[in-house]
Amino acid sequence: MKMQEIRGLNPDQLSDQLIELKREQFNLRFQAATGQLEKSHRVEEVRRDIARIKTQLRTSAPVAN
Repeated sequence: MKMQEIRGLNPDQLSDQLIELKREQFNLRFQAATGQLEKSHRVEEVRRDIARIKTQLRTSAPVAN
């Protein structure tokens, strides 16, 4: 997922996407542990997408004083 696509989503959509990616990350880690992982590059892609979404959520969140 590109940063431009992430910027186009609202915070609710970003939160939903984050939950989905965390589930996928868990499943990928489980597959790696059991030796069933076929697309090892996907682990890194998911990790980076999670970081991008968290960054966007942090920058778009209102600052509380």
